Amino acid sequence: METMVEKPINDSGQVLLENLPMELLGNIIDQLVTDILPIGFQSRNIDLMSLLLTSRVLHSATLATLYSQVTISHSKAFHKFITHVAAHPALGTMVRRLDFSHFNPIGLGMTGRERAETQNLTVQTLLQCVKLLPNLQEFLAQEHIDDDLSSDVIWTLFQMPRVQALDFCTCSSTLFRDAIMNVFGNTCSFQLPQVLPITRLSFHSCTILPSAIFESLLPRLPNLTHLDVTHTRITDEVLATIPRTARLTHLNLSKCCSLSGDKVVKFLGTHPAVKDTIVYLNLLMDAKSHKILNAMDVTKLLPTLPSTLRSLNLKGSEMSQNHIPLLLPLTKHLEELGIGRNLLYEDISPIFGPFSNEAMDNASWIPHTLHYLDISDLEPDQLDLGLLFRSKTSILERGTMPLEVIEVGEKAFKKLKDREHICKPFGWVVKEAGRRGMLARDIVKTNTKLAGEEIQINDGCRSWKMGATYWGMRKVPVARAEVCGMYELCMFKQ
Repeated sequence: METMVEKPINDSGQVLLENLPMELLGNIIDQLVTDILPIGFQSRNIDLMSLLLTSRVLHSATLATLYSQVTISHSKAFHKFITHVAAHPALGTMVRRLDFSHFNPIGLGMTGRERAETQNLTVQTLLQCVKLLPNLQEFLAQEHIDDDLSSDVIWTLFQMPRVQALDFCTCSSTLFRDAIMNVFGNTCSFQLPQVLPITRLSFHSCTILPSAIFESLLPRLPNLTHLDVTHTRITDEVLATIPRTARLTHLNLSKCCSLSGDKVVKFLGTHPAVKDTIVYLNLLMDAKSHKILNAMDVTKLLPTLPSTLRSLNLKGSEMSQNHIPLLLPLTKHLEELGIGRNLLYEDISPIFGPFSNEAMDNASWIPHTLHYLDISDLEPDQLDLGLLFRSKTSILERGTMPLEVIEVGEKAFKKLKDREHICKPFGWVVKEAGRRGMLARDIVKTNTKLAGEEIQINDGCRSWKMGATYWGMRKVPVARAEVCGMYELCMFKQ
């Protein structure tokens, strides 16, 4: 006898979707959010706009999603947003993120003079906007708005009680420097709390800021977890002022020419804020201009790094064959690794396992976990293409999985590009991203099966990358979002 399943009775006059708890309904609607603009200046989140017109219940739930994370792509969008929030202040209380990482000051068919005359995004309107958002938690800026970041705007952001993440990526104008000096300089005229709630902070490539800014700011951040001071003037003494209660998981000290190797190694090995919690560590340097880590520094550093580490970049440091045994334990939990100078290809290949012609006990070998390897410090004569493409010693073989991306230097990339036809039989393709060149494993085409089993395609998404899906991240993310615009350039193309 067939069992009849009774349908739920709905006497409210609403569809069943509308009867869901508001928290669950909000989580469903959140899946419709798009961080990145479709094409150019087309409208985004069209699906959300349609939901607003569906019913009163869905209108209320959609408003919270629509205004929770606000992305400003151009000045007219900013003008429309601030005008609407000023007319309806309750909308401003919903905003948790204000994102200018996609902002493009050029476009919409306007000349520079016309854009200046419209007065959409200015020092005054940006200050007005920030004051309309009392529950703001994340503010993402970049160089295209740095002249509008006045002292009042910066002071307002830093003293907001709920702010968790601030990103001033590539802000390096003199107006920005003077504004932040007024807030954090030695003769500051603004009063700030001694303890700030910020946990994630980025001054990536803010090259013009003096060390005094960090000297005043870092001691106020006892809950810091993410810090990016790439290409800034931070010093050894200032780095040591990070509160011992902080728990850094992401730290980017790349291209910081005022740091010294021995002090950085001591900080990483002994400071309570970093020694047992670090997940992402970038110590990349351009060896042509400055170096932090010499061979002895690297020798002292490697044994102190914890098993929590997933990404380590030592590009520009002095390394030798003697460092490979120290790297091997790290490759059992690292997913990204950038190695330094003075190594040869044959020094690197043992990282990926014993080859068949080597007298090693294969049974005792623990497989590596690397998905990305940066060997861009190797000169073309150090990257032996004969060994690279020899089947018995090649790290391009299937047996080196899960290795997916090998980044090479500019000169070596040109040689590989001329030999792209040799890479394809190994299942690899030559790719270029901005200034960076790499070999990428073509998993879909040539490695759909391994040992008779389907390979699960890895999109590179990791919780510690906070929305980024590519390998070789060189900028610390401070908000969980898709990466685009200036942030994508700094993360993956420079």
